Amino acid sequence: MLSTFRNIIRVFLREIRLVTKDHSLLLTLLIAPVLYAFFYGSIYKFKVEEKVLLAVADDDKSELSRTFVQELNKMQIASVVKAGSLQEAQELMYYGDCQGYLYIPYGLQQKVLSLQQGDIVLAVNAARFLPSSELAGALTTLALTVGGGVRLKYNQMQGLNTKMAMQETQPVNVDYRPVFNSRSSYGAFLLPGLLALILQQTLLIGLAESVALDKERRQVPGLVALAGGSYSATLWGKGLFYLLLYGCYTLFFMNVNYSILEIPFRGRVPDVSFIFFLFFLTLIPLGVWLGTIIPNQLMAAQLMVFSTYPVFLIAGYAWPFEALPVYMQWLSSLIPTTPFLKVYISIVQTGGTLADNSMSVIHLLLLCMLYALLALWGIRRLEKRQQSLSL
Repeated sequence: MLSTFRNIIRVFLREIRLVTKDHSLLLTLLIAPVLYAFFYGSIYKFKVEEKVLLAVADDDKSELSRTFVQELNKMQIASVVKAGSLQEAQELMYYGDCQGYLYIPYGLQQKVLSLQQGDIVLAVNAARFLPSSELAGALTTLALTVGGGVRLKYNQMQGLNTKMAMQETQPVNVDYRPVFNSRSSYGAFLLPGLLALILQQTLLIGLAESVALDKERRQVPGLVALAGGSYSATLWGKGLFYLLLYGCYTLFFMNVNYSILEIPFRGRVPDVSFIFFLFFLTLIPLGVWLGTIIPNQLMAAQLMVFSTYPVFLIAGYAWPFEALPVYMQWLSSLIPTTPFLKVYISIVQTGGTLADNSMSVIHLLLLCMLYALLALWGIRRLEKRQQSLSL
């Protein structure tokens, strides 16, 4: 046991020397994680769209329409741009000066006061999903509120007291309470997963590059010899450096980045620490195995960078896992990101526990064993091949 530990430490120290002497590894492992976390995080710091420009053409010019436009302009999501006509409002949207337009036709107030249905037109530029959906939701809420106020006033004029008039106006009251993401913001949803993805991809890029570099230089037999001929010591000696480094990054992200970006943390520290530890134990053999099958360091970096967005898309985070085609679900199940994100988001955002996500934890454990076997096989295969080439 003591000799195995010494072998692991020797490979670990060699990995430190390798990283410090290679500019690509230094950039990937020591600069990219922090830089990307703050750069991408700052994009979503405010988390919600604010003051989206909306052109308004008011042909009614009534007290009701003016009140409607004033209340719309007071909302966080919208900033009203007055347009003289419907055509002008359309042109403002078509030329990109506004994200949409609102048209209030003549006779709206008269119809509403006579309890007829009054129509207003909202056109939004759906090429940008977030502004269009936020504007549509905000305007729907405002229309219901203003319409309800008018009907309440009408019922009071018919002799009903305030309580009865309210019941007649709104017989069913929807008590809408979004939990865990109270502002229903895209940034609050995206940031926790984005930070975890940055850790994953930079670790895989760096480790795959390191193994591919040893492969390119034909140093795998010497690496295994340094580990006393043990493939396990070779794997975990090389991986120990990444485990410790990314453990420190995790601690930094969960304290500094979460605080600066105002991301709520609702879970227990031991639970999130364990799932990150298991996640890294799965990623390390995955990165080593990928490095053994990629021809050189440059291609390792290119392939790993290229895989970032596809991995994010099929991991069940940006798009529900159940909505993926069946063959994509099978592929997604082979990626450690899928079970990890399920457990991690449950703990961080909803206050879940490891026990609540036991199946995903087992899934991640099985992937850890699978990739450990593949990594050991890859190291052994490379050692045998390079030994035969040197003879």
